[in-house]
Amino acid sequence: MRLPESDIQPPRSARKRWAMDLGESSIEMLIRLCGWSSILFVLMIFFFVFREAFPLIGNSEFSFKEFFTSINWRPTSEIRETYGVLAMIVGTLSVTGLSMLFAVPLGLGAAVFLSEFCTGHVKETLKIVIELLAAIPSVVWGFIGYMVVGPLVVEWTDAAIGVNLLTSSILLALMSVPVIVSVGEDSLKAVPDSFREASVALGANRWETIYKVLFPAAKNGLLAAVLLGVGRAIGETMAVLMATGHSTRIPHSLVDPIRTLTATIASEMGEVSRGSTHYQVLFLIGVLLFAMTFLVNLIADLVVRGIRKNG
Repeated sequence: MRLPESDIQPPRSARKRWAMDLGESSIEMLIRLCGWSSILFVLMIFFFVFREAFPLIGNSEFSFKEFFTSINWRPTSEIRETYGVLAMIVGTLSVTGLSMLFAVPLGLGAAVFLSEFCTGHVKETLKIVIELLAAIPSVVWGFIGYMVVGPLVVEWTDAAIGVNLLTSSILLALMSVPVIVSVGEDSLKAVPDSFREASVALGANRWETIYKVLFPAAKNGLLAAVLLGVGRAIGETMAVLMATGHSTRIPHSLVDPIRTLTATIASEMGEVSRGSTHYQVLFLIGVLLFAMTFLVNLIADLVVRGIRKNG
């Protein structure tokens, strides 16, 4: 005697529900995997960089005190190899800070203009142009700094050479602006229109609405935009290699040549022998860059939490 098909297989509705549940659980697992993979990749990169620099801990010929306090960088000296990155740290922080002084007002101002004042074809055209700025290769920015911005800086400031702190800061500001504008505009547009309408209803003009309503409401996103700009400036390599002068010295004016940590790695990594002290020190500089970016993000997180608490 043959049993009915309904007694052998579950109903079609149950099979369909089971397939939907399986699909949802698979998608959820995939999303979780994507989220955890980003953390895993960061940890793997840090592990790789730290592993290559770790032998310096037991190296009696290397001094960490000299590494952080000396301005002498002589990795190929036949008398005594010296690895001091103080001047590079100062150069990296100075060019990043000066570039942000240019980029943050310009980027946030452009974001406010695109979000609150600009409409229609003009807005779309400006957004395309700003996005094209982000697509320009860094080596092209380096050529622009060397051939265009540098001579203008020499003409306007009577600097000795055109590749210096000011030139590289202008380039990094222009390279960071597209990121700040894009994220800043998205943050401002995410503020509900009811905030704007309520502000106008209370008698505030457009500028008061922007300064007293939109900026506080979008502060987290605007801070994220500034942080992305800082990260862009700290991590830039080729443009600063071509436009800073690549001189290991602490700058005393805006037109002094400098040298950054990233440019040092880029210019010397291809010439060192694997496993040498010079090779390990370059990876130690990479660890230092990781620590600097982590510190910037930690400070920003503390600032955001303080703003939320006070708000």
